[in-house]
Amino acid sequence: MGMVNITRLARVIRSKNAGPYELTLDIIFNDAETYRRVKAKRLINKKLIAGLYHIPEEQVLALVAFDPANAVKATIVRSRPCGDVGETDVYGAQQHAPLLELELPWDD
Repeated sequence: MGMVNITRLARVIRSKNAGPYELTLDIIFNDAETYRRVKAKRLINKKLIAGLYHIPEEQVLALVAFDPANAVKATIVRSRPCGDVGETDVYGAQQHAPLLELELPWDD
């Protein structure tokens, strides 16, 4: 079994503000079959997200598989409240970067 970068499996990988204390991470897969494989094998899970973002697993507040969009959505606690002194991304739109390096086990 080889590894594949998430950017080969997903057409959209993004982050956005989910209120002053949370961020939402979205992974929208290229097609339904890829999404179903990732979902069935639970390749995206709270432990994985926590590791990528160097946060305790308890700070991954939600992990939702959304079948109509072939997407997985995770909500995490922001490291700093939105607009706080020292906070550098009010919109949360640059926080998906750790996901771009994600390698998943995959057989073609």
